[in-house]
Amino acid sequence: MTATTTAATAATAATAATASVLMGAVRAGRTADVVSLLDGMTDAERRLCFPELKALRTELRADGWSAEACRAHPALHAAGAACQTGAAAVATWLAAVDMRWSQASPAVLLHVLGDRDPGWLGDVVHRLALRQPASNVSYELMAGLVRLSGCPVPTTEAYVQGWLRHISVTSQRGGTLRDRLRGDPHLAELVAALFRTDGVGTLLGRLSGGGPDGWTTSLAQLTAEGALDRTTMVDACVARLLRGGTATELRVFLRLLEDLALTREEEHRRASDWTALASDAVAAVAAHAQSVMGALALDGRLPPRRLAELTGAVLFRPEKKLVRAQLVLLGKVLARDASAAGEVLPAAARAFGHEVSDVQERALKLVERHIGKVTSAEVRGELADATGQLSPTLRARAVRTLGAAPVTPGPLAYEEVLPPPPEPLRLAPAPESAAELAEEVSALLASDGDVAAFERALDGLVRHAHRDRDALLEALEPVIARRWWADDERSHGRHWGDSSGGQHQLRTGAGVFDFLLATLQGSVRPTSPHRAVPHDGADHRCVHSALLGSYEARLLEAAYRLSTDPQPFLLATPTWGTGLLEPDELVDRLDAYRRLGSRVPAVDFGQALLRVRRADRAAASAAARRASALGTAQGERLARWLTTEETGLPTSRWTPDVRILLELGEVPELHDGLPDGLRQLGRPVSTRREAWYCRDWHGGIPHHWLAMLPERPELVAARLLPDLSTVAVDNVRGPAAVLPRLAEADGTAGEAVHLCLTYGLGARHEEDRLSAVDALLVLAARGRLDTGRLGADLGRLVRSGAVKPARLADAVRTAAATGAHATVWGVLREALPVLLADLATGARTASALGLGELLTVAAECAERTGARGDLPHLAEAADRRGASRLVTQARRLRSTLTGEVAAL
Repeated sequence: MTATTTAATAATAATAATASVLMGAVRAGRTADVVSLLDGMTDAERRLCFPELKALRTELRADGWSAEACRAHPALHAAGAACQTGAAAVATWLAAVDMRWSQASPAVLLHVLGDRDPGWLGDVVHRLALRQPASNVSYELMAGLVRLSGCPVPTTEAYVQGWLRHISVTSQRGGTLRDRLRGDPHLAELVAALFRTDGVGTLLGRLSGGGPDGWTTSLAQLTAEGALDRTTMVDACVARLLRGGTATELRVFLRLLEDLALTREEEHRRASDWTALASDAVAAVAAHAQSVMGALALDGRLPPRRLAELTGAVLFRPEKKLVRAQLVLLGKVLARDASAAGEVLPAAARAFGHEVSDVQERALKLVERHIGKVTSAEVRGELADATGQLSPTLRARAVRTLGAAPVTPGPLAYEEVLPPPPEPLRLAPAPESAAELAEEVSALLASDGDVAAFERALDGLVRHAHRDRDALLEALEPVIARRWWADDERSHGRHWGDSSGGQHQLRTGAGVFDFLLATLQGSVRPTSPHRAVPHDGADHRCVHSALLGSYEARLLEAAYRLSTDPQPFLLATPTWGTGLLEPDELVDRLDAYRRLGSRVPAVDFGQALLRVRRADRAAASAAARRASALGTAQGERLARWLTTEETGLPTSRWTPDVRILLELGEVPELHDGLPDGLRQLGRPVSTRREAWYCRDWHGGIPHHWLAMLPERPELVAARLLPDLSTVAVDNVRGPAAVLPRLAEADGTAGEAVHLCLTYGLGARHEEDRLSAVDALLVLAARGRLDTGRLGADLGRLVRSGAVKPARLADAVRTAAATGAHATVWGVLREALPVLLADLATGARTASALGLGELLTVAAECAERTGARGDLPHLAEAADRRGASRLVTQARRLRSTLTGEVAAL
């Protein structure tokens, strides 16, 4: 053996020994020893250690949060970063998810990486800075790498947010926030990035406490000192407000703008920006812009043309406070400068067409007060013509005061405008190829999708599993590889559970397909349906657990059949997107099962019965004869089902506090005539005995529940009613999103559907009220809205305090604005007498606080529709003393209903 060979062998042995010692130190979590060993190793020796470090990481990842893993991770984090040479690989290692919460300290990482080339270090830090903020990359590490490399500071979201937190929480170092900012070498670049980085305003707002040491105050002071350029700061702040965003996001930039204390000259140079903000920005920003422009106008620095432009932008904003403030501003300007009337009053007259009569009246008063200052006959004529947009009562007044054309006598020609009833969507056939099915399943895993997309993909999965399971798995392989449960086979049991076969994953469409794909792959072995599906009376968790249990029963049965005896297709796949199944189509499917000799799945067939159309009695009878001729037990069952009249729904009312809820009696045809898993749908429901809140509620599930019982929405609505009541009573956000689907259902909209709609119209959150308005319009367009029932319930719930009048007024005003004035009047005609009765007796109720708003909407609708007649207790309200909104609008409504035209 030569000397060279001997030396090489000795070197290899030494390297192996060092690597062994290093791995032992890493496993033991001795970070100081690891750093010492790394310092004495060459780059080549470090690279030879990396495969073992990578294998250790895989081993520890399987152990999760074990004591051994937590002890070793910081040392492993440092060693793995030091033993790689690629900048991308090192950045990926440093930001790895499995070591995110057990990292080496920034000082250790900077030590083991500090001897690298500056350009390489700069590459690493910029790659780290491009990560999402949730990656938890240490700001101290990134800032240290910037310092070592001398590279330009990154201005990414992760770096900027890290800088904000670092500067904000380092008060223990002494000094004020302003002192720490002043000492930052990258202050200008990072402050400029604050205005460009989306989402940073919310974080800055949380970190920017009040007082002299807050962020906005400190930045304003640094600007005054000259550490930051004032023009750049003001321009960036205004530009950020113009870009828009949520009120929470913009609030801190508005506060900074106020702290910068712009001079009149600086404000005047940005007049166009203030106009744009007053027009389109969120309310708080618009109010600031309006106040700035108002101050400029009162100082005489704003030409009448620009003031008129601002007025046109503000008057039709939804915030009545801004609209009223603008009219007040116009009055102040005209009191100082009469020559502005020719340009300003026509702008004010645009408010004659405002949807709120109170705004119309304010605008009319303004024009009446200053019309004498207008010298141009053309402008006077323009103002007179604009009065045609006023409500009839105000128009009559404008005839006397502005010389408008008299109101044409005779009945009003009114035509109700309702949206066209929604057209049902017919489901397309299941995807023909496995590749097409894989694409659709992938889309549903990303978002739950609607009932049509869900049912089509579900049927396609069953069909292709029966046709060619291997080809289906091959097509689905890229989809499965990306799922959370596909990373490690040992994770399946932990996530899916053994007792229910993954039942708790079925709360979402994505969870359903995850469960079915795992079943197809063999990672999950579903329990037999007889053990997995709750039997009659066994699941009394909450008022809607029967719906969820029945929904899960069919999916669990399908999963069990996928793993044991794949069925050729699903019987219950609906014909229409609402869940409705045509009877002839179900007969054809049963005939195909008979010819194939396939075993009919009990729950799937039961679901098909619940979905089959029975309302068309002629078509049902014809399909029943065909079903009976099949000569099978399922055919006979379908024939009996189609020829049996639907039984009524026994209900009773219960008022536990301020709400009205419904209790259901037993529905025999559902309780006795369906298989286990669906039978619970027919059991009684008592809200006194069953919980209202439980884990069964999920925002996407009710759409599928409605599709389970497409001709019986009352059964679903009664069980959803406790949840729907919370949007008004408890200010919960979200449950009312189901209301439009409830209104589109094929069955009768009865007491439960109308009560659900009642709570939605009084919801706390605007998006829930809009969902309720959509449902109201759909029911009206389909001729299924009972305005008397809805109005009476609204009156009772407003009187009890469950629904606040102001919220209800906003909802019905929105509905009326679409053109449904007669529909809204029909509802309010029944609701108002209940509320006015208390007023007439002098009772002090919460409903009186917002009654004026409701009367305003009622008067607007009555004027537009030409309604006449008597409204109980209205006269007593109109004869009250004073000029409050309630009294004024009661007089206006009485004048309209009696056919009189009287000045307010």
